[in-house]
Order: sequence, then structure tokens, then C-alpha cells
Amino acid sequence: MTVSEPPGLMLPPAFRPLRLAACAGTAHDRACALAEADGEAAGTLVVGARPGLVDLAVVLAPEEPLAPARRVGLVGLTALAEAVGSHAPPDKPVILDRSGTLVFDRARLGGGRLAWPQDCAEEAVPDWLVFSGMLIASKREAGDPGHTPGSTSLEEEGFEAGADALVESFARHLLRGLSLWAEDGPAAAVARARDYLDADPDAVRLDGTGWFDPARGGPRL
Repeated sequence: MTVSEPPGLMLPPAFRPLRLAACAGTAHDRACALAEADGEAAGTLVVGARPGLVDLAVVLAPEEPLAPARRVGLVGLTALAEAVGSHAPPDKPVILDRSGTLVFDRARLGGGRLAWPQDCAEEAVPDWLVFSGMLIASKREAGDPGHTPGSTSLEEEGFEAGADALVESFARHLLRGLSLWAEDGPAAAVARARDYLDADPDAVRLDGTGWFDPARGGPRL
């Protein structure tokens, strides 16, 4: 059995939780596979269980053509930053850069990426989008933190919230962003990202190349 209902995870009604076993790979990959296979997967929030990571991905059902719909990635990235900021120790900045990397107190903590059907044309409405985010919960596997000075972890930074609390917070912030998108349009939703971005929103790419290490299946250390 590779998936189960996550006990105690409190999400807004718009989302259905699905937790992976520790050996089941990334939430991003599972959410993309689920979206491809199931036309009713929208709203599924996949939660990974590998040690040392906060790993989440959500399946979305866009209504706009791919080109403008991709901007929802910024809404997801902002929700991730807001979740971190709401649980962070005081007086430490949360910054998003043009590569989709989330920087906490001047060190890489994680990031976000966006996926869609590979054969979808720019002017077509994609069947699905998947936003996923990862945070480094612990760097114990990396040994001495002095060997990986470019990154940090929730543990090192003194976060008291556990992974589930951050996932729940992300879901609430994402729902607010999506509601703003529906009520006032994409520009209003994306404008919230400016509080965290060190770049023009249109310059942000969410392919994971700035922070994701495929070899370890998580953020670069």
C-alpha cells in the first residue's frame, strides 16, 4: 500500500489529501501521474513522507490557455513563502528569486515548480497543472552544516512547526490566492508575489532548475 489518508491533516474543503509512503518518490511525480490518469484529480494535495523534507504537490484545473494559466505557479510559490513566513522565527526574511527558489535568511530553503501536459499548446487550455513545493526540513544527512553553506533547514532555523502544519498553512494561503484569482483576475493574485520576489514576476521560471537536485530528489544542499 503506497498511499493513505493522512491522519490529522486539516485542509480546506477544496483539497483532498493524499499522503505517500516514504519509499514512493516525490509528491510532484505522483501528482503529475495522478493528473494524467484521472480527470477528476483536481484538488488533490499530495504529501510526501521522505525524511528531511517537507514535500507537497497540488493538482489544479485551469480555465485559461496555458500561457496565462502558468502564472498560477506564482500563486503557489507565494503561498509557500507565506506558509514559511507565518511559522518563521521573527526578523528573518523570506525571498523568492527568478528561478523559483525560496531563500530564508539568505540561504536556500527550498522552492517551487510547475508542470503541465507536455503536448499542450500555448493557446490551448491544459487539462491540468501541478504546482509542487519542497522545503529542507533537516540537513542531518549532509553532516557538518559548514559543508553546505548555501542552504539551510527548518531545523537549523528554529522552526517549531512540523511538516503537517506547514502543509496546512500552504493550503490555506493557496486557497486565498486562487480565490483572489477567481474574483479579481490573475494580475491581482500574482501581485501578492511582489512582497517576496527579488525579480519581475514575468521573469520567474518554475522548472526547478534553480534549486531542485534530481540526483537526490530534493532541494540542493
